[in-house]
Amino acid sequence: MFFSFLLTALLALSPAKAVAPTDVDPCKIYGSIYLETDPNRRSRCFATVYVEPEEAFADVLVFQESNKLFADKAGLWYPADNREFADYNLFVTTDRNLAEFSIHYIKVRSFAGCKANQ
Repeated sequence: MFFSFLLTALLALSPAKAVAPTDVDPCKIYGSIYLETDPNRRSRCFATVYVEPEEAFADVLVFQESNKLFADKAGLWYPADNREFADYNLFVTTDRNLAEFSIHYIKVRSFAGCKANQ
């Protein structure tokens, strides 16, 4: 009884502070990436992305590496088969307004990289 009174008084004197959402820097995402499409697992993902059909409007140009060791810079992603062993879990949305950044897959490795900060 006394403990619950003490806890109530503590909560009343120090109200919870609002936490600002963190900004995601898409230029720091590289390595093995698992793309999640299940909306029920969205809260467990690092960020929300939109796959852009046009290269000009994408924030990150992504080249899919066939070896995880070569995915060592922004835009070089190795597609992970399992979400538990991926460096980043990203939720793929079909609504551009809900995404934190957009990506576009390219076929030339040298063009891969980040366009968000330019």
